Amino acid sequence: MLPLDGFRVLDLTRFLSGPYATMVLAELGADVIKIELPGTGDDSRRFEPKFGGESYPGAMPNRSKRSVSLDLKTDEGREIFLHLVKDADLVMENFRPGVVAKLGIDYESVKALRPDIVYCSISGFGQTGPHKHRPGFDIMAQGVTGFLRMTGDGDRPAKVGIAINDIAAGATAIYSVLGAQMLRERTGRGQYMDISLVEAGLAWTVWESGAFFGGGEVPQATGTRHRRSTPYQAYRTKDGYVTIGAGNDRLWQRLVEDALGKPEWMTDPRFLTLPDRMRNIDELEAEIEAITTLKTTDEWIEIIDQAGVPCGPVLTYDQAWSDPQVLARDMIAEVEHPIIGPMKTTAPPTKFSDMEFAVRSPAPWLGQHTAEVLGDAGYSPDRIAELFDSGVLYDAHPELHEQQKEKEET
Repeated sequence: MLPLDGFRVLDLTRFLSGPYATMVLAELGADVIKIELPGTGDDSRRFEPKFGGESYPGAMPNRSKRSVSLDLKTDEGREIFLHLVKDADLVMENFRPGVVAKLGIDYESVKALRPDIVYCSISGFGQTGPHKHRPGFDIMAQGVTGFLRMTGDGDRPAKVGIAINDIAAGATAIYSVLGAQMLRERTGRGQYMDISLVEAGLAWTVWESGAFFGGGEVPQATGTRHRRSTPYQAYRTKDGYVTIGAGNDRLWQRLVEDALGKPEWMTDPRFLTLPDRMRNIDELEAEIEAITTLKTTDEWIEIIDQAGVPCGPVLTYDQAWSDPQVLARDMIAEVEHPIIGPMKTTAPPTKFSDMEFAVRSPAPWLGQHTAEVLGDAGYSPDRIAELFDSGVLYDAHPELHEQQKEKEET
C-alpha cells in the first residue's frame, strides 16, 4: 500500500517544476493523468537525445504517469477535462497566470464541480504582483533571486548547474499538496495554492537571508567557498580537487595536526579563530593548497578521512553515476519503455523501512492512455472514436496498443 493510493491528479504541467512534483506524487501512489496538447505534448518532448522519436530527457520527470492528449481550446476538450475533474483530487498547472481562466478550467470553474478540490498553480512570479504576467523560466528566477550573482567565481553571472528554481518550486508543490490533502481529509475543505519559482528559490536562501537581514550582507560569488565557515571548499590536489569541511574548531584541529601536519597553525594569529580564518581566507586557501597539491585526490581522501574530517572528491557527472556508494544505494532504476526500450532513470532517493517507493512505470508516449481514461470515465467507444477523428483527442501511436497489451500480459 502507498500513501497516495486512490488519489487522482490531473496534471496540466510541462517542462520541469510541475512534472517533477507530479512524478513524486505518482511514485507515492497517486494516479497522475498528464493532460497534453495534441501533436506536440509537453514541451520537454522535443529535447534530445531521442530514440524512436521519444525524448530521453523528457521521459525522466514524466515516468509513472498516464498521458491523455486533448485540445483544451475546444468546447469538447474543455468539457472532457471538467468531466474528469469530478473524480479528481488535485489539479496542478504551470501556465502563465490568466491562461487557465481563459480556458475555463481555473480554480473557481473546477471548484464549482468539485468543491473539495486541491488546486496548485506554479508560475515564474506568482498569481499576483506587478510581474505576475511575465513569463518566467528557471533562468529568469535565478536572475531575480540573486542566484546568478552568488554562483561561480568570476565577474560574469553564473547559473547553478541544475534548474534549481524549477526543482525548488516542484519540491514546494509536493509538500504543499501533501499538507493540503491532510487538511482536506480532516475538514473536507479543498485548497488553492499559488507557488512561484522566485519565492520557492528565495525560501532556500537560509544562511544568505540571515546574513542579509541581520547584517546587510549581499552574497557574492565565492566559488566553492562557504559564506560563513572555512576551511569548507574544494582545494587543488596533484590531479584534481578535494573537498574539505573543517568549519568548527574540533575539525580544524584534526585537519591541521593530523592531516596537513601543520600544528603551528593552531597558534597562528591569522587562523586562531573562525572569524580570523574568514578574514584571512585567501591566505588560508593558498597555504592549504601549497600542501594539497603535493598528493593526489585519492591520497588526500585517505589521509583526511583517517583524521576524522569530512572530505571527498570532485567528480564529473559521469563519475558520480559510477561511484560505488551511489551504486550500492540503488540510485539507478531500469524500466522498459514501449518505444525507447530498456532505459535507465534516477530512482526515488528515500529509503523507507516498510514502503516501496519506486519507479512505477516508464513515461507514456503522447496520448497513450487517452482512450483508456475516457473509457473509464464513461465515454462510449463510438464517442471516443468521433473525438479522435475530430482532433479533440490524440494518440501518437495507436498502432502500438496491441503490442503494449501483449507485453503487459506477459
